[in-house]
Amino acid sequence: MLIQSVDSNDPSSSEITPRPIYSERRYFLKQLAQGVAGASLATWASRQAIAGVAAPGKLAPLPGTASSIAGAILMEKITTYQDAATYNNFYEFGTDKADPARNAHTLKTKPWAVEVEGLVKKPGRWGVEDIIKWSAMEERIYRMRCVEGWSMVIPWVGYSLSEFIKRVEPLGSAKYIEFITLADPKTMPFVGSAILDWPYREGLRMDEAMHPLTLLTFGMYGEILPNQNGAPVRLVVPWKYGFKNAKSIVKIRFVEKEPVNSWGRVAPQEYGFYSNVNPNVDHPRWSQATERRIGEDGLLSKKRKTLMFNGYEKQVASLYAGMDLSKHF
Repeated sequence: MLIQSVDSNDPSSSEITPRPIYSERRYFLKQLAQGVAGASLATWASRQAIAGVAAPGKLAPLPGTASSIAGAILMEKITTYQDAATYNNFYEFGTDKADPARNAHTLKTKPWAVEVEGLVKKPGRWGVEDIIKWSAMEERIYRMRCVEGWSMVIPWVGYSLSEFIKRVEPLGSAKYIEFITLADPKTMPFVGSAILDWPYREGLRMDEAMHPLTLLTFGMYGEILPNQNGAPVRLVVPWKYGFKNAKSIVKIRFVEKEPVNSWGRVAPQEYGFYSNVNPNVDHPRWSQATERRIGEDGLLSKKRKTLMFNGYEKQVASLYAGMDLSKHF
């Protein structure tokens, strides 16, 4: 499936209606059919922009069919597009939550290619437009949980990473996959800062990467990804903390030994390789037992209890059978 052009002479409903309202209306109608419209209507009516940060304009559409994979669709209130696109961690563009939306317009996503290397039968370099066509697109509504204690519910568009992996045919000796992201100081103003050892790196065990919930992601809310959300291609692993979900990927490497991820290099005592959402294992500087859902809870409101594996325990707990999850955090 090609990313479609937005240069059309016929205005769409999203061009006639302001973009944020159109996005909320589309999901309100969907949830109305699912019987959970009350919460969505409240969100729609109370939407407010974050001061000083403009919402992205209309982006190219990237439709996907509803996923049939268990756990990929939630009966929960969807976070507003405005919140999801303006409250981000993307340290290449700044450390404040509003910095990525302010600064990521400098990112150049065309042309874009992803290089595959390591223990694989079909190494190579492919344009993102070609990778998009490797499998049918799905829309999946996932909970997302940040290690800092906030969470969102976002409709992502992509396909299972396993489809990509099968296409490049890893060798039997490949036990892990390493994801390396863009580190371009010309378009990413905070690359080169002392925060991290650039480029940003993440990794998954092969069975985690092959799990059907793990999503190679190209869009959200029915459109291509905004720059600040990891355009043009990112990883979404919904049972892990957000920093595990590598953004703006340029290289995928198949390896035998466990790769060291970026936060594991900087602070291994705080950020383990697995990064599974586990309310019973606190971050050394704060509790992980509760969370604040962005756009839903005020600062004085009661927080939600954090769910084991971010609520995907039924689907993924078997991956970690017999492991000490307080040691392998």
